[in-house]
Amino acid sequence: MNFIDEADLHVRGGRGGNGCLAFRREKFEPKGGPSGGDGGRGGSVFLVGDSGMNTLYPLRHQRLHAAKRGRHGEGANKTGRSAEDLRVRVPLGTQVLDEKRVLLGEVLLHGEELCVAKGGDGGRGNARFATPTNRAPRRSEPGWEGEERDIHLRLKLLADVGVIGLPNAGKSTFIRTVSAARPKVADYPFTTLVPNLGVIDGGYDRRPFVIADLPGLIEGAAAGAGLGHRFLRHIERCRILLHFVDLSTGEATSVSELEVLERELGAYSTDLLERPRWIVGTKLDAAAKERQSELAAAAQVRDVPYYEISSVGRLGTRELIGDLESALDRMDASDE
Repeated sequence: MNFIDEADLHVRGGRGGNGCLAFRREKFEPKGGPSGGDGGRGGSVFLVGDSGMNTLYPLRHQRLHAAKRGRHGEGANKTGRSAEDLRVRVPLGTQVLDEKRVLLGEVLLHGEELCVAKGGDGGRGNARFATPTNRAPRRSEPGWEGEERDIHLRLKLLADVGVIGLPNAGKSTFIRTVSAARPKVADYPFTTLVPNLGVIDGGYDRRPFVIADLPGLIEGAAAGAGLGHRFLRHIERCRILLHFVDLSTGEATSVSELEVLERELGAYSTDLLERPRWIVGTKLDAAAKERQSELAAAAQVRDVPYYEISSVGRLGTRELIGDLESALDRMDASDE
């Protein structure tokens, strides 16, 4: 299934049923009082969080989502049946914006519901208008229209850990090594065209956590260069950022490559630079000594954790995952 992180929908709540105009006509009471019942409520449209989804692709080809109208009222004071609400499944982290791109709400939890179009109320039947001076009202109300609007959905992936780095820094290989995710891996840039999510299962005594392989950023990404600018907003949801830097021989120094991403993160949002960030030197099995020492010194200056790994050789990966699990456990405990 294709990864789609934006979609435009037209949502419409159901119209309420009409109130009924009726009078009792019984055998011994031919001119009985008013007996028109109320109309039923129209259905509302809800967005519902689904942890099994990670894309808005299913919504891309169905723009209109309309709930059904309520049933009309009937004689004998029978209220019309209310229509069922329409529930549209969306991935966790979905934001809802109106036509002017004003945030209306967001869905963050599995099963969480957000009403985006309220159904109309049913009209009142003539029995509602009876008074001591007007015992036979010939008045009833039509049902009310439901809310109708255009909305824009924007997905920000929810992941515990986000892996960022320049193209070919080893992000996809790492995800393949530590999880069941199978992102494309090749020896040329931009093999990752969409974010990939992997689940790390730490065993019975650890909660699983989600790790996201985010497409490679390049210099100027915050201003629209390369592919990474399309996915910078997904980084905002991550609790810990792993900053991957290639330790093997490169055209630039390891520190300059580190600084490129720091500038892009800061240009997009200064808050990202304050997010817990760990520096990870990759491709340890082919590392250049000078790049190792430069990157280790840079991590020390920034006072952030530093790791060296080889995903292919599975060097240091277990230690990194174990420390991530412990850090997330501490975050969970502090949030309680």
